[in-house]
Amino acid sequence: MAQAAHPLGHARRVPDKPACILAETGEAMTYAQLEAAANQGARLMRALGLKRGDVVAVVLDNGFDTFRIAWAAQRIGVFLTSLSTKSSIADLTYILKDADARLVIASDGLAENVREAAATLDIAAYSITGAAGLRNWTEERSALSPDLPQDAEPGTDMLYSSGTTGRPKGVRPTLPTGPLDASTPLMAMGRDLYGMDQDTVYLSTSPLYHAAPLRWAMTVHRFGGAVVIMRQFDPEQALAHIERYRITASTWVPTHFVRMLKLPEAVRARCDMSSMTAVIHAAAPCPVPVKQAMIDWWGPIIHEYYSGTETCGITALSAQEWLAKPGSVGRAVLGKVRILNAAAEELPVGEVGEVFFSDGPAFAYHNDPEKTAQAHSPQGWATLGDIGHLDADGYLFLTDRKGFMIISGGVNIYPQEIENLLITHPDVADVAVIGAPDEEMGERVVAVVQPVRWSDAGPELAQALTRMAREQLGGVKTPRQIDFRQTLPREPTGKLLKRLIRDDYHAKDAPS
Repeated sequence: MAQAAHPLGHARRVPDKPACILAETGEAMTYAQLEAAANQGARLMRALGLKRGDVVAVVLDNGFDTFRIAWAAQRIGVFLTSLSTKSSIADLTYILKDADARLVIASDGLAENVREAAATLDIAAYSITGAAGLRNWTEERSALSPDLPQDAEPGTDMLYSSGTTGRPKGVRPTLPTGPLDASTPLMAMGRDLYGMDQDTVYLSTSPLYHAAPLRWAMTVHRFGGAVVIMRQFDPEQALAHIERYRITASTWVPTHFVRMLKLPEAVRARCDMSSMTAVIHAAAPCPVPVKQAMIDWWGPIIHEYYSGTETCGITALSAQEWLAKPGSVGRAVLGKVRILNAAAEELPVGEVGEVFFSDGPAFAYHNDPEKTAQAHSPQGWATLGDIGHLDADGYLFLTDRKGFMIISGGVNIYPQEIENLLITHPDVADVAVIGAPDEEMGERVVAVVQPVRWSDAGPELAQALTRMAREQLGGVKTPRQIDFRQTLPREPTGKLLKRLIRDDYHAKDAPS
């Protein structure tokens, strides 16, 4: 078969072409090297007894091993579950057990935690070179044949949500069938919306244990492009990598944009950005002024999409569409958007309700039929838990997460709108708005602010932010309390862990 959409075809056609490059060092792994390691890894998984539908878990720092193992899993019909490198031992144990993982592989620096997490489980545990007394993955796989296993069949990922509103949930899709090189929805999206092809040089800016970074990088491999991997995000270094590697496509989150925009103008102007043709962002709402500033800086090449680990639907729009519909996250390109009220009745254009997708791919939360049912309407439509509305042209506008809505004095207040305003203040590096318990109003609006300079934390900045909110949003949405923290809890992908902040206030401020 012609392997047009799989690394094994590229390994035959262009064996010496880089599949992956480490951004910080320039070290490259060719398609031939990736293919050999993936085939060896697949054979070792089979030798360990893994069969179709089993789960391989990995706890890996950004680097080549992520792809050596992910492509191994992809070719023997198993699920890949990638766990956060920031996970506690308790969380690692929970997910390994919940996923029914048969095998876990860790980076050497994470091996001790994985050893402890796996100690009470019936699971084969490896580290890349045998650290912490675990078995040596590289040594054992290197002893096996680099040829494709005869029983090759496609696998996929079973990733866990980041748990921003509760405990992580495993998203178990339908395991694919058919040829390894069958086209995927992300390939169609990458080709049709972003111009991806074999000449794509893609900058991966985020941790590869998250859904979008891993899936987009593997999509670029299906095209035969090169993936440039940042070990961790740094705004100034990201600009330098774009120039050095002549990056054509890249994925980001709004927090990355904010951090780059707050760099000194001389630093921002230093690097050549002209190679880029598609800049893609997702994962969190992007404040309108932030996105406008990025378009002003990089030009109308900034694309946006809205989806989730569940991939029950996708909306997308180009920079040109966004300029005509500022604040929108686009129209459906996978599934159909439905807006429902609390009674699961479909709402007309312009009315705010919970966002659902019909006609999208099916999914279930692993080992949790109750959560699966809660994520679906009586019609069988699926939701990611967001609130929003459609306009007359079918463009979706998000209001906030359903679970983060504040009810103060009987009025519904959506924190995202307040956060989107306050982050534009030049002295604010990050902000979270939550509802804290209040005896009189039920909840009061609290803004938790990370200042650019900690020395600015205090009454003067708090008063300036209060004035800003009152003038632009009105009194009801103005925070009644502004507190300062040196850092806010965020996933490395940029997703704000607002639940942790809110839980702090509920614990200490709950009415007695």
